[in-house]
Amino acid sequence: MQKKKRILLKIGSNTLTKETNNISRGKIEDIANQIAKLKDTCEFILVSSGAIAVAKQFVKLESKQEDVFVKQALASIGQPHLIRIYQEIFREYGLLSSQCLLSYSDFEKQESKTNIVNTINVLVQNNYIPIINENDTVATDEIQFGDNDKLAALTASLLEVDLLIIATNTNGIYTKESIKNKVPKTIEIVDNFKSLKAEVVDSKSSHGSGGMQSKIEAAQVATKTNIETWIVNGLEDNFITNAFNKKVPFTKINVQKG
Repeated sequence: MQKKKRILLKIGSNTLTKETNNISRGKIEDIANQIAKLKDTCEFILVSSGAIAVAKQFVKLESKQEDVFVKQALASIGQPHLIRIYQEIFREYGLLSSQCLLSYSDFEKQESKTNIVNTINVLVQNNYIPIINENDTVATDEIQFGDNDKLAALTASLLEVDLLIIATNTNGIYTKESIKNKVPKTIEIVDNFKSLKAEVVDSKSSHGSGGMQSKIEAAQVATKTNIETWIVNGLEDNFITNAFNKKVPFTKINVQKG
C-alpha cells in the first residue's frame, strides 16, 4: 500500500466564521467534503481555533476579571460546542473525529511529546481525524497572540507531517508594493525568509489573534524540520483541492536550503 501524505491543516477563527460573527457550518461542510475526497491518498490532522467565537454566539459573560480570563472562560464554554459541530458534520461525510487539547508546556517535556505522538498515531491509524486546539483554560499564549499558528507548526514538526496548510483570509502572502497599490499580488513561491519578511505588512485578523507575521513564524518552525508550508485562502470553497490542482493563487514556502 502506498503511504498516505500526512497533512496538518490549521483553521483559524476568521476562516471558520467566514469573517462573520458566527461559526459557519457551511465552511466546516466544505472542509469535511474535501477531506472525504482526499482520504484515500491523504491523512489529516486539524488544528482548529473557534472555541471563543462559538461561545460568543450565545453567551455574554459579566466579569471584573481581566479580559484574558473572560476569553479563557468563553473558550471553556465554546470548545465542547465546537467539537460537537465538527463531529456532527464530519459524520455526515463518513468521517470520524476526536478532540485533543494541548498546551505549550506539552512540547517542552519529552514524555509529553512521546505521548502526543503515540496517541495521535493510534487515532490516525484507525481513521480518526484529531481536532487539536490549545487548552485555553490553563494557557493563554494563543489567546494573546498567534491564533494557533505556532501551535500548528509545533504539532506539525512533532508529528513529522508532509505538509502544513495554514488557511487564512487572503490568497497567501501579498507583496508590499501590491498592497500599497491596492491590487494584491500573491507571492507564490518562497525560498528565502529574509526577503519574505521585507514584504510582510502585518495586520491582525478580525476574530483571530494572529496576522501574516505569525504565519511566517509558524512556517519557519515547520521548515526547520523539513516541512513545506502552504498559506491558502480558506474562505474559498474547495481551497485544499484547488491548491493541490494549482487552480488558485497561494503561497508555497519551500524547505530552506543550507
